[in-house]
Amino acid sequence: MVLDLAAGEAQQREVGAEGQGAHVHEGTVASRGTIGRVDSETRSYRTGNRETVLDLTSDCRDFISGRGDGLLHVFVPHATAGIAIIETGAGSDDDLLAALGDLLPADDRWQHRHGSRGHGRSHVMPAVVPPHATVPVVDGRLTLGTWQSICLVDLNVDNSERDVRLSFLAG
Repeated sequence: MVLDLAAGEAQQREVGAEGQGAHVHEGTVASRGTIGRVDSETRSYRTGNRETVLDLTSDCRDFISGRGDGLLHVFVPHATAGIAIIETGAGSDDDLLAALGDLLPADDRWQHRHGSRGHGRSHVMPAVVPPHATVPVVDGRLTLGTWQSICLVDLNVDNSERDVRLSFLAG
C-alpha cells in the first residue's frame, strides 16, 4: 500500500513480482525525494515446523534499494513472532533461540494452552522480542552495523506461514 502523508491520501497498487525468498503481496515503486511518503509491501515466509531465526536482511536491502534517505520499518503482524536485529551465522541465532528457551520454557506452565506443548510462551515472546524494528536508511542503504542482520524470530511450531510488512518512510 502507498500512503502519501503529504497529500493525506492512501493508494494501493498490486505488484506482480516475487521477492527474494518471499512472495510479495502488495507494494509500490517509491518516488525518490518525496518527503513523508510511505511505501509498503507484505512478504510471506515459510518458517517450517521448528523454532526459527530467519534472516530478512537481503529482502530488506532489495526493498529499500535506490530509495534515498529515510526509515525502514519492519513489522510482523502475528501474536507469536518478533523482529530482532542480531548477528547471524556465527551461532548468535542459535544462542537467541537457546536464551528464549531458558527464559520462556516450552512446558505446561502457561495459561494459554492450545496448540503444541508450551505454545503459550510463543504468545509471551513478542514482549521480549518485539514484532517490529526500525532502521535508518541513508542513500538507499541500510545503516546496520557490520555484523547486524534483521531477523524474523518465530517460536510457534504450529504456524509455518508468516507475513512481514516492509515500509519505507522517505525523509
